[in-house]
Amino acid sequence: MKQYISNLFTQALTELKNQDIIPETISVSIERTRDKSHGDFACNAALILAKTAAMPPRKLAEKIIQYLDHNDPAIKKFEIAGPGFINVFLTPQAYSNIIKNILENKDKYGQSNIGAGQSVMIEFVSANPTGPLHVGHGRGAAYGAALANLLTAVSYKVHKEYYINDAGRQMDILATSVWLRYLELAGESLNFPANAYQGDYIWDIAASLHREQGDIWRHNTNVVFDNLPDVADKELHIDGLIQRCQQLLGDSAYKIIFQRALDVITENIRLDLEQFGVVYDQWFSESTLTNCIDRLAEHTYKKDGALWFKSTSFGDEKDRVLVRDNGQFTYFASDIAYHLNKFERNFDKIINIWGADHHGYVARVKAAMTALGMDAERLKVLLVQFATLYRGTERLQMSTRSGEFVTLRELRQEVGTDAARFFYIQRKSEQHLNFDLELAKSQSNENPIYYIQYAHARISSVFRKLDNINHEKANLELLKNKHEQALFVTLSRYPEIIENAAAAYEPHQLAYYLRDLAQDFHTFYDAHKILIDDQDLCNARLSLIAAIQQVLRNGLTIIGVTAPEVM
Repeated sequence: MKQYISNLFTQALTELKNQDIIPETISVSIERTRDKSHGDFACNAALILAKTAAMPPRKLAEKIIQYLDHNDPAIKKFEIAGPGFINVFLTPQAYSNIIKNILENKDKYGQSNIGAGQSVMIEFVSANPTGPLHVGHGRGAAYGAALANLLTAVSYKVHKEYYINDAGRQMDILATSVWLRYLELAGESLNFPANAYQGDYIWDIAASLHREQGDIWRHNTNVVFDNLPDVADKELHIDGLIQRCQQLLGDSAYKIIFQRALDVITENIRLDLEQFGVVYDQWFSESTLTNCIDRLAEHTYKKDGALWFKSTSFGDEKDRVLVRDNGQFTYFASDIAYHLNKFERNFDKIINIWGADHHGYVARVKAAMTALGMDAERLKVLLVQFATLYRGTERLQMSTRSGEFVTLRELRQEVGTDAARFFYIQRKSEQHLNFDLELAKSQSNENPIYYIQYAHARISSVFRKLDNINHEKANLELLKNKHEQALFVTLSRYPEIIENAAAAYEPHQLAYYLRDLAQDFHTFYDAHKILIDDQDLCNARLSLIAAIQQVLRNGLTIIGVTAPEVM
């Protein structure tokens, strides 16, 4: 409806320009009024154009009204208010047409073409394959998937991608951790490093290797730990263990352990995400990237044996190391190669969804893209605060290294995918989220997803009592009470919510809207009977609740939540 009103004003302004009454047209801003006595919508075009038209705003408003379509069946009247606002009053027919529109378009209702012809790549989650996904990763997964659905709903061509960090030091720590557990299973006694990966999944991978290979990779503990840096320096100690592991095993055996750990954990991540309703178009491996450091040569320099990128020349707060003094590439070097690959795939928009702790990486990545001749404005980085999980008053840990964490799989099994997906996106992504387990499991009005799904199921229970209904014959102008009128307005807002949420990258707007719609429905349902003797009114109300159910289902689908028929 908002777009419909905007089109009416655009047509009027175009005619005014053709008549040389105004020198230019503008993108029309239409807002819903807060006070129904001021109509349904308000337009400020006269205020904006008054100066260039050399005319008082109220006088220009009168001119605009002259060229508006007063015979439109959706329009009751136009009024000038205040310094020059034009208020729009709608007819009952305007809102009844919304119900017909919903029932005709069904799952297409609310979709638009604002992104038509544009492609967007969304990379999200991309957790290191060094352990199972924990509940902190779940928020990025739910947010990214919902955002992809939103952008698809407004006609963007969306490509979803997971970046597998299958190279670098963390993966070497993982492989070494597996081998050390293998040694224990082979009968060796050792002090397992505190900063190695310690979860049960490490034991599981090591056990599978030991069952297959026996003791062929067993080495005496004294040989393994001989002359390593002291454990007091944890990082040097683990680096020494990595080198010793590679030396003792040789390239072939080390690769087997490395690849097994990578494959098992990556496949578990993929399975967890699929069961969480998150499916990617591509899983992109870091190990397939081509080094692009040479293309930055004119923007680099050597210092203290390392190769540095002059990122301060492109707006970063300090220069960044690309190659360490030991010859190893930094994570930043890999990030540059990956983002260059993204840009060269010619997406119109590139969206990264990163944890909030990566905010410092944004400037350096954009600096590198600019230095490589790319338009860094094509890249949008959205930050997601990790969720904090509480069981009662106990805060649960999220450390992958220590192994003390709640996995996404465990969360899904405890509260269900629907509750987890909804709770993760019900707040702005950059805001901290405390995930209340007990609330997510409760069957009460305080639990927002239960409240919304119950509205859908409640409507289904009404239709189960009927053989059939012909919505085309419903006289929707019979729906006049305040609860029905409130539902008309709420339903008409849905397309605006989808467009606004997509434009702002904010799926939580849709979550709030669905809660509002469910509340309006429950209020109506508790105050009025649906199946009544007055058949005409009954049919009208059945059409109304069918439209409500359709919009609930459409919105829940975008969020990635089911719309149950029975609860």
